[in-house]
Amino acid sequence: MRVFSAWFLAFLAVSGACGQANLRPKDVRDIARAGSSAIPKLQELLSNPSPEVRAEAVRQITEIGPPHSLDPLIQASRDGDPAVQMLAADGLVNFYVPGYVKRGVSGTIERVGTGIKSKFTDTNDQVIDAYIAVRPDVIAALDAQLRSGNLDVRANAARAEGVLRGKAVVEDLVAALRTKDSTLIYESLVALQKIGDLSAGPAVEFLLHDFDPKVQIAAIETVGLLRDAGAVPALADVTGQTDNLKVKRAALTSLAMLPDPAYRGIYQRYFHDKDEKLRGAAAEGLGRLKNPLDLPVLQQAWKEEGRPGPRLSLAFAQVMLGATELSQFSPLQFLINNLNLAAYNGSALPLLVELARDARVRTALYGAIESGTKDEKIGLARALGASGDAETIARLKKLIDDQDPAVAQAAIAATRSIQARM
Repeated sequence: MRVFSAWFLAFLAVSGACGQANLRPKDVRDIARAGSSAIPKLQELLSNPSPEVRAEAVRQITEIGPPHSLDPLIQASRDGDPAVQMLAADGLVNFYVPGYVKRGVSGTIERVGTGIKSKFTDTNDQVIDAYIAVRPDVIAALDAQLRSGNLDVRANAARAEGVLRGKAVVEDLVAALRTKDSTLIYESLVALQKIGDLSAGPAVEFLLHDFDPKVQIAAIETVGLLRDAGAVPALADVTGQTDNLKVKRAALTSLAMLPDPAYRGIYQRYFHDKDEKLRGAAAEGLGRLKNPLDLPVLQQAWKEEGRPGPRLSLAFAQVMLGATELSQFSPLQFLINNLNLAAYNGSALPLLVELARDARVRTALYGAIESGTKDEKIGLARALGASGDAETIARLKKLIDDQDPAVAQAAIAATRSIQARM
């Protein structure tokens, strides 16, 4: 009897293996229809000999999502097939940023012979809120990919680490800057921007004169965002010498983020430039210098400027120099008003985030919370969440109680962000 039982169990094992070998992606989708209860079976399929079946298993695990999808996705991140690895990486991010896979790189993968081809786009603006805690083993799994051999896998992992603010991998992102692959370098630079570890700034400086304009611009933006004062001479050099307008704009914008009185002449040189983005960057630089003598010049330019972009910069500069009053036509109110405009919300918000670091500006913004529109309340909550303090939490209480769910949610997220920094 025991001999028969052993034979029967062996037969079942062989039959199961043969069944797995004959599976198709369609069969995997059928299994996944059971929802979360199908995850154990889908996890078994991560050992299937067919990369197409494993890939489909990862897609289905990702689609099913929380709460039990992380462990199988971490397992899949170590798969021998690059396409499966990238799908797993996007799945890990999707756990924390629902909908990420729809914009992720893995959706563009095509198999070319024994290799893969994927398309990296410049749409790379997603990042989790600062208060969200990502499991360390998720960051470690992506870090292992970042240090792997396949360049597409590494670039995709760098992008994922940026979205998840993987501060533990900054050293490996910096190491990736020394590769010769522009896509990996670019994704690593953007990730460093999102993570915001200021110590990484000096490691980026050697790329400020890179021959690839896309990489050069990303490096220029990175040293500005990471407040790397050591990059100022090189930024001034690039601003004055480049013939590429996009590079010049980026260099002057970053130079303006690192105000140095010694380079005041550069801001003045471009303050009346025919290019509106150069004018705007120059105005922001003068504002950050906080020289009271510049206020009349900024006020006059504000009256004469007809383009919305430079007007935002001029408004910012005046507030930096103390124009914190709120009235119908005041510079600070102009910045707040632009939170209502889809075309300029993305420009106004980071300027308000920076201004809100000043207690006087925060006090003015507290008053604007009560009378603002929906978009203004959401934008102000985000600005205050990024720059506020303990007092801000009490002020956000009014927004948490707002009747509009979107406003209330923005206030809750802002409160959590402040608490995470405290």
